[in-house]
Amino acid sequence: MNPIDLRSDTVTEPTPGMRDAMSRAELGDDVYGEDPTVNRLEASLAERLGFAAGLFVPSGTMSNLLALMAHCERGDEYIVGQQAHTYKYEGGGAAVLGSIQPQPLEGEADGSLDLRKVEAAIKADDFHFARTRLLALENTMQGKVLPLEYLAAARELTRRRGLALHLDGARLFNAAVRSGLEPSVIAGHFDSVSVCLSKGLGAPVGSVLCGDPELIDKARRLRKMVGGGMRQAGVLAAAGLYALDRQVERLAEDHANAERLGEGLRGLGYEVEPVQTNMVYVEVGPRIAALKAHLREQGILITAAPRLRLVTHLDVGADAIPRVIEAFATFH
Repeated sequence: MNPIDLRSDTVTEPTPGMRDAMSRAELGDDVYGEDPTVNRLEASLAERLGFAAGLFVPSGTMSNLLALMAHCERGDEYIVGQQAHTYKYEGGGAAVLGSIQPQPLEGEADGSLDLRKVEAAIKADDFHFARTRLLALENTMQGKVLPLEYLAAARELTRRRGLALHLDGARLFNAAVRSGLEPSVIAGHFDSVSVCLSKGLGAPVGSVLCGDPELIDKARRLRKMVGGGMRQAGVLAAAGLYALDRQVERLAEDHANAERLGEGLRGLGYEVEPVQTNMVYVEVGPRIAALKAHLREQGILITAAPRLRLVTHLDVGADAIPRVIEAFATFH
């Protein structure tokens, strides 16, 4: 029986078609700017999101780090959510490598930051304080889609207060598919956007940072500094191009599977947060270790946490959902 891995959408493996595209990729040395497949990925995704330039990097962590370092100088500050990936799950890179001070704020239940609290956190122009330069948002945020009117309000605030606005759009295409919007409509509110290719889109490696040419030129220099320059990287970029061409619309299947899973668990009496995209959050409580062991016996993998996150993706088909619900039903 094939295992069902619900830990994250990062565990997806390349499809046969994607592997074929990777094997046929036209290659060059990307550090010299000579890999045609990388160049095509950067240009095509930037255009799709409404930006003038893009930069292919090994990971979303690096993409976000380069964005923060390109927007901010040493001693500057960025405002970010307490649970945001750029603050909580990226090893403190902005502070350690960029000497950028994070100003974290507690997020709202819908995944947003209260913009009144954001404005109140902006430091006065006083040499006692770090200079507030940037607001960083995430969409989707724990599976939740930030509304367009909220993004417009964030854009108005940052322009009025002279801040840049960065989007950790690791799952931007999930947000776009859920909203029925072109991703450029979401991305158009931001000065820079990071998109991960190796989550729901199913590529094995890579993210792309998009922005204006000046920002991307600065980020390219920083990429070299932190060791992110790759050589014949087109073999990886080809996977990203394949995903963008063929595996965006199918994200709706992941969303539908997550909704079915949430409904099934709710029917068993579990407290389940509203499901919008490919993440199901379930309150499990102190018996999480026992549940994890029970599910592993049934061939189901989870990351143990009292507020349990279950993530559907390319390698979790519709037929897996009844198996998962039944496994939960037999846990006593």
